[in-house]
Amino acid sequence: MAIMIREVETSKDIKDFVNFQFKLYKNEKMWVPPIKSDEINSITADKNPAFNFCDTKFWIAYKNDKPAGRIGVILNRRENRDVAKKTARYTRMQFINAIEVCKALFETAELWSKFMGYDIIHGPLGFANLDHQAVLIEGHEHLPSVASEWHMPYYKELIEKCGYVKEMDWVEFRLTIPETIPEKVVRVAQIISQKEGVQIRSYKTTKEMMPYADELFDLLNVAFGDLFSFVPLDDKMKQFYIDKFIPILSPKFVKLIFNKEEKLIGFIIGLPSLSKAMQKAGGSLLPFGWWHLLQAYKKCDTIDLLLTGMDPRLQGMGYAALLMVEMLTTAKNNGAKWVETTGMIETNTKAIQNWKSYEHIQHKRKRCFIKEL
Repeated sequence: MAIMIREVETSKDIKDFVNFQFKLYKNEKMWVPPIKSDEINSITADKNPAFNFCDTKFWIAYKNDKPAGRIGVILNRRENRDVAKKTARYTRMQFINAIEVCKALFETAELWSKFMGYDIIHGPLGFANLDHQAVLIEGHEHLPSVASEWHMPYYKELIEKCGYVKEMDWVEFRLTIPETIPEKVVRVAQIISQKEGVQIRSYKTTKEMMPYADELFDLLNVAFGDLFSFVPLDDKMKQFYIDKFIPILSPKFVKLIFNKEEKLIGFIIGLPSLSKAMQKAGGSLLPFGWWHLLQAYKKCDTIDLLLTGMDPRLQGMGYAALLMVEMLTTAKNNGAKWVETTGMIETNTKAIQNWKSYEHIQHKRKRCFIKEL
């Protein structure tokens, strides 16, 4: 039977688009469900300020009158200003194990991108780097963090059959927290702290931390500026992510480093692993999802490293070691045994080098694909 593609237009369509992943992955033990309301807000024009500078479309594929897949396209006008070739982003693609569904979805995304004057399409990528990005291609047997992704193992093969090739990979690591921090790392941290007079601050409450949120996102724009696919956050986008993420952080796992002039020069942000709690919540905080999350904050054996950033002028000078010592010490003192990183671009050797001093495994790999239109 032919595949039918329907554009997402109504609020019901948006809910159907979001809910498809819950049907597709309902029996997958390693999938971590997102909060449905967050997913809906992210693709709703009057909720997500990225729609101010992005053109978007979303579609659902039907086979035998049943939802069989979904895909979206983001055309970021700012990103494509003054470029020789315009690049579209496909996003949030999910599909059953059927090549005809995969092809129909990609053909729809490609035709609209080409109609809009775009020359290349790549993804999966989101509105910004704090959004969904990349396809998991290795490590399906491992539970992802809430800031990472899990996909069906057949995705890679079907995407490649649609003419897509590798553009960039992200790698993820799992660190074993040592009984004692390696002497070399401690020594570097002490030298940097004493010589440069920097201060690392932690916080007890979200209220204490909130005054630094704007400065943190300003530094994120600078620190991540040269990384693949990065989209700078304007004031409205910063506020969108501040409202979304800051309230869920555990302040004691947020470490900010300041120089002598009281300027923020680096940060590391961790979070007790919420993955199992999110699985129990099933996409909603009510009626009992909030309770499962609360228990995860109280007791956990794994800390997820969400973000690490440093003023580019100070990268490679030992400040990252200083931040890691602080984070691992706090994690160990709170009963954690492991640290899980989120995806790091494989060419970001400075960031990857930070894990070489610790017992670790590189256990997951995610990929961004690309195709000429």
